[in-house]
Amino acid sequence: MTGPRSLQLRIALMVGLAVTVLWLVAASVTGYRLRHELDIEFDGALRDTAHRLLHLADSGERPDRPGRLRGHGRKGHGSGRKKEGRRDALGDFYSYRIVDDKGHVVLASEDAVASNFPPFESTGFVRTDTRTLFYDRVKNDDGVLTIVVAEPRSRRAMVVGEIVVSLSRPLLLMIPLMFAAIFLIVRFSLAPMRQLRDDLGQRGAHKLAPLADNGLPSELTPIVGSINALLARLGAAFEAERSFAANAAHELRTPVAGAIAQAQRLQAETDDAGVIARARDIENTLKRLNRLSEKLMQLARAEGARLRTGTSADLRPILRIVVEDFERYSGAGRLELSLPETPILSDLDPDAFGILSRNLIENALKHGAAQTPVKVELSAPAVLSVANAGCVVLPEDLDRLTARFARSNDKTDGSGLGLAIVKTIADRTGARLEFNTPAPGRTDGIEVRVSFPRSD
Repeated sequence: MTGPRSLQLRIALMVGLAVTVLWLVAASVTGYRLRHELDIEFDGALRDTAHRLLHLADSGERPDRPGRLRGHGRKGHGSGRKKEGRRDALGDFYSYRIVDDKGHVVLASEDAVASNFPPFESTGFVRTDTRTLFYDRVKNDDGVLTIVVAEPRSRRAMVVGEIVVSLSRPLLLMIPLMFAAIFLIVRFSLAPMRQLRDDLGQRGAHKLAPLADNGLPSELTPIVGSINALLARLGAAFEAERSFAANAAHELRTPVAGAIAQAQRLQAETDDAGVIARARDIENTLKRLNRLSEKLMQLARAEGARLRTGTSADLRPILRIVVEDFERYSGAGRLELSLPETPILSDLDPDAFGILSRNLIENALKHGAAQTPVKVELSAPAVLSVANAGCVVLPEDLDRLTARFARSNDKTDGSGLGLAIVKTIADRTGARLEFNTPAPGRTDGIEVRVSFPRSD
């Protein structure tokens, strides 16, 4: 059987069980010592009772009620305060016999059965299975008187049991309270661990800041130090990867542009149709490489740059510039822009918003149905939506769209990084990225909606 998975519950249960076991052991030792001390007290009371009875018998007096020796040898235990007429459930406390040297009974209690009293052998205590007896002798002018006083052993066990029960009741009540207190103490003590868990859960590929180690227990400080060292190594690795992609893409732009110019010049200087066709293929391949390097630079910026400035700016002019740029080149007559009359304020970096909207529009133009408008709308509160006609994307394929180098089909000319860049910017800025297919108000197509954090 396995224990609970919760560390604080496991610690609380183990500590509570250990304390309970130790308490039971201590209670057992206390009960043993209590029985030993009570035996000493009861033996003393038994001896005192015998001496008083001998004194009464030697002086010729008789007790008022021989079967009930109230007040004889029971002080200190409360038994002398029993109500008049009440009899103990085990019978009289003491039974006794006083005989002379000829064996005649001088004095005896009502329940003194001769078979319950072994013959006298020596003065002192004799213990049988059922009774504790005390023997003593006294000499007088008439001879020798021998007394034996017996007490049921069950009486002592009953008194010890009553004391143990009376002491155990409040302690048994305290056991659940003790478990609850231990659980609360353990929970309070593990609060720094829960805080560390929450702080570590906030770390990711785009947030590798070191964990705070102030106020942590000494047991957690080395762990936090090791985690911070690991985060630093991860940050350095990610930064090296982003720097390599950005630098490689940047360095490729110049030689690729030169190669494109050479391919275009080759087409202009030759009349050979085969050479012209091959030069055109080289030019197209180099242009794809140039677009890929541009996307890699955008991805590096989306992953490494600061995407929220802390200063609010209107998003409408940025989107208008991006749409006008497409209108001049690839998307002439295919874009329908809808902007509100009031400013849409956000602390999103303008370049990041431009990269995101450009990739969304470019993706919609490439994959949307030809000669069908692409609707671009910016609405309050800071929601950008781009919708195009075309095939309906299956729900199981939606997650794959934002993967790097993933394309919906091989017939379109694309790098497979557009929506990956959009998702990276959305994740890092706290925006919400949604896909609706088919597009709202249509039976086909897809709408991409991005809800940005807004600054009022």
